[in-house]
Amino acid sequence: MTQPDPAPQTTPPPAAMTGLAGWVEARLPVISAFRAEYIDFRLPRNLNGLWNFGAILTVVLLLMLATGIFLAMNYTPTNAGAFLSVEAIDRQLAGGWLLRAMHMTGANLFLAALYVHLFRGLYYGSYKAPRELLWLSGLVLLVMVMATAFAGYMLPWGQMSYWGADVITKAVGAVPGIGPSLEHIMAGGDHLGDVFVHRFFVLHFLLAFLVVGVVGLHVTIVHVNGSNNPLGIEPRTPRDTVPFYPYYISKDLVGLIVFAMVFAALMFFWPNLLIEADNYTPADPMHTPADIEPEWYFLPFYGLLQSVPSKFGGLLASAASLLILFALPWLDRSPVRSMRFRPLCRIGLFGLVAAFILLAVAGKHHAQGGWLIVARLAGIYYFSYFVVLLPLASRKEKTRPLPTSIAAAEGDQ
Repeated sequence: MTQPDPAPQTTPPPAAMTGLAGWVEARLPVISAFRAEYIDFRLPRNLNGLWNFGAILTVVLLLMLATGIFLAMNYTPTNAGAFLSVEAIDRQLAGGWLLRAMHMTGANLFLAALYVHLFRGLYYGSYKAPRELLWLSGLVLLVMVMATAFAGYMLPWGQMSYWGADVITKAVGAVPGIGPSLEHIMAGGDHLGDVFVHRFFVLHFLLAFLVVGVVGLHVTIVHVNGSNNPLGIEPRTPRDTVPFYPYYISKDLVGLIVFAMVFAALMFFWPNLLIEADNYTPADPMHTPADIEPEWYFLPFYGLLQSVPSKFGGLLASAASLLILFALPWLDRSPVRSMRFRPLCRIGLFGLVAAFILLAVAGKHHAQGGWLIVARLAGIYYFSYFVVLLPLASRKEKTRPLPTSIAAAEGDQ
């Protein structure tokens, strides 16, 4: 005769609040709301290390905002004063070099963590129902962060800042019909100068705070729809979930400690891995650098831009590489979320990652010679994955059987 399963453990109800906390709670229940959403909130029990990057991104964003505010207090957004004010921050302001190093390292690692976060969503099918809005809000964040990073890259107004701005404004100017007007508006005149620097300083500062607002929306959607998990199946019983505290609080803290060690190592020991040496030279419109290239996180899009013969075509390809991600929930109609159970699409996704890296390397080499062919092939594969492979695989792929529940997959019957 089989024994009935023991009742799953549940979080005990909180004790009644007294004193000031009780007074506030009776009028504005923020304490109970915080407890419900960040202490007792239940998540799938099988979340792996890739789910740490949400917490990492949040902490780095707060660090970027804090350091950015202090840097903005000492920055001069003019053609003549921008570079000199950055040098003064580095050399004369007490602790200024540290603030700027933290800000620059944070920008690079924020984009790196964001790409990992995006890959996790692609691999585990986090764009599928009912999380389409979660995916779309994340993509809006990606575009906003990239725009913020580009505007921030302009602000030191060194050689790479100036010539990077020149490349982008000329690419925008290639848009048929309205291109010259857009270029004039973007540059703020017939040449890059005071108006351009001031506008991009304001844009960088404004977008940073708008990003915080969209992050709040993104997190709210997570709490409404629940988190996806590596198996891609919804929790069915309390055994499938655990409370956020203490399980995922401690897990996120471990991830943050490891990330902080990487952050500190790059900032103190290998800063030149993240910085273009030419950007320590003041902007000079009369001297073109030997190699004009963007920061590493823009290199795949730069590779696409250069792989197309026309400037406008390259601009369209670069924009389309991001816009196609917005259509992903409707391009991939398979009922199975996780690539763990989709062998064909899993191979295709790793090919997509390889194509993305090859585009970055081709962009680093300015898509010249053999790298031009590599960039074009990688670009063709990138778009084919979304518009050919995923729609076909949704109908033809033979998927592996899904487990009955998260707990059963972990051996807890």
